[in-house]
Amino acid sequence: MKIAISYPPLESSKGTPLLSQNRQFQWFHAPTYIYPMMPAYAATLLKRKGYEVVWDDAIAARLSFKTWMAQFERSDWNLIAIESKTPTIKKYWKIIDHMKKMRPDILVVLMGDHVTAFPQESLEKSQVDYVLTGGDFDLNLLNLANSLSQKTPFRPGVYYRQGSEIVNSGPFQSLAGIQEYGMIDRDLTQWHRYSIYNGNYKYLPGTYTMIGRDCWWRREGGCTFCSWTTIFPKWQMGTAEHLLEEVDELVHKYGVREIFDDTGTFPGGRFLQEFCEGMIRRGLHKKVVMGCNMKPAALDQDQYHLMGKANFRFILYGIESANDKTLEKLNKGNTVQDIRDAMYMAKRAGLEPHVTCMVGYPWETKEEALETIRLTKDLFDRGWIDTLQATIVIPYPGTELFRQAKEQGWLLTEDWDDYDMRKQVMKGPLTSEEVRRLSQGLYKSCFTPRYLFRKLSHIRSVEDVKFYYRAARQVVGHLMDFKPKQKDCEELT
Repeated sequence: MKIAISYPPLESSKGTPLLSQNRQFQWFHAPTYIYPMMPAYAATLLKRKGYEVVWDDAIAARLSFKTWMAQFERSDWNLIAIESKTPTIKKYWKIIDHMKKMRPDILVVLMGDHVTAFPQESLEKSQVDYVLTGGDFDLNLLNLANSLSQKTPFRPGVYYRQGSEIVNSGPFQSLAGIQEYGMIDRDLTQWHRYSIYNGNYKYLPGTYTMIGRDCWWRREGGCTFCSWTTIFPKWQMGTAEHLLEEVDELVHKYGVREIFDDTGTFPGGRFLQEFCEGMIRRGLHKKVVMGCNMKPAALDQDQYHLMGKANFRFILYGIESANDKTLEKLNKGNTVQDIRDAMYMAKRAGLEPHVTCMVGYPWETKEEALETIRLTKDLFDRGWIDTLQATIVIPYPGTELFRQAKEQGWLLTEDWDDYDMRKQVMKGPLTSEEVRRLSQGLYKSCFTPRYLFRKLSHIRSVEDVKFYYRAARQVVGHLMDFKPKQKDCEELT
């Protein structure tokens, strides 16, 4: 069986779709390509089990829809697996129906967080053959391939048609054992396509790892807006030694200079100590820079200092809001003071904190949203954060926030095309134009004299100049993403 793992092109005047390895979807004017860890695990595992695998990320390859469809029509693939998210699902229904007209014989599989929330919907709205629910694309896709080729029973989580009826093999289950899979086949999955156009990297080439699925913060289900805690309902992680072996291979085989581990929140405690000490013991801290996601209030100063010694640089915090009421509603498990303390400790250890913030909560007033801008401006001015990403809060299907929005009557629309972060989809005190303006305000909060002087005075090399140039392009692109006045964009596919 020949299996393609694919991201068909999504052409739009809105920009480049940020689809792979992303917990929130957005169109970017400044192209960004993130290495899709879960599909990469899937491709690797299928190949190791004897299947012929094609890596077909047409978005990262920058193929036009016309070119890609011509290649698809000529292909000899037996099965194509596609990851989708809420704002792309309707587009992929159209593409799947177009594909089926060209090649009725091919089996089409959809996977991802949206189809996990609404698995029957895609079977009703398109000619897709199978829907895989849950986040373990690797084991789920392997199980499907084995079932189709060897007539073994479906594992739980598969939705499909039986005659005119939609049936399923039961609720999906988290499948443990990620340390058993070995290393991702970086050559098969064309890692170099994702090694440059990513604002997380200062030192090129860069790449991703993912030692945990997904976030260990599990109190009452985790953060209410995060769809990945629904597709990974059980916390799983590999060992520190496994991640060290992967880092070693990336450094010595591929010449990688910066690695970002995209576990929802990087493991702390004994794991963190073993990993950092292992980086130092192996001398890897002198050859590669590390980055990760982290929660405020998760680490103490000694742990941050240890990360600094192990050559961590980029550390990403989802701070979301400067309003304690909002943090409590989102089940973040920390306060605004925890945010300030974490930024201070990380910066004191020599790290470069990056924060993500959201605006457009149905319960936040404009004044409360402005508090978040005032917080980020103060953090930039003090030198406690280095970069920022702003987004509009979206209640993705399957999340606790979506359930609350339905229950409270907050939803303005259930047209999934509208869930692409270009406008409000929940009722609240603010208009879409105001929310976009606030998003721009968050990006502009770095424009303080002390912050800009500090950055310019720390330029030491041509590499620094190139990094700041790339960062400036990203900021300009994001300001365009959130232009207050926006026209409806023409969709090309």
